[in-house]
Amino acid sequence: MGLKQNIENAMKAALKAKEAVALSTLRMLLAAIKQREIDERVTLSDSDVISVIEKMIKQRRESIKMYEEAGRDDLATSEKSEIEILQTYMPKQLTESEVADAVGAAIAESGATGPKDMGAVMGLLKGKLAGRADFSLISKLVKSKLQ
Repeated sequence: MGLKQNIENAMKAALKAKEAVALSTLRMLLAAIKQREIDERVTLSDSDVISVIEKMIKQRRESIKMYEEAGRDDLATSEKSEIEILQTYMPKQLTESEVADAVGAAIAESGATGPKDMGAVMGLLKGKLAGRADFSLISKLVKSKLQ
């Protein structure tokens, strides 16, 4: 059973359990998946669904930052609860040391010698770490190791 099917089943369970936040979050996620499938005229694979979830989590983190700056803690709390629900469908996140090891291996594999080779290293890491690590952290690590 695919990730999309798991999300649909979780939405049905949230509907039966009358969990409003989970239900609305999962409906929003399924709508985003469906929209991307329609736009690209394909059925999304699990890795594509993960990229949709990553995008939604990133959007919510940006919203939280703006809400907190504006003093709207109620809205920030709502966004945080949505992130918690979305993260249950993400693969296990790597630790910072595991990410650092992967960065070192990618630098060695690509033969990168300086900052101009950052794109090649990031290209290797994007395929290997998609959905399992925060790419802003990866970018910082790659930049610092290539300096």
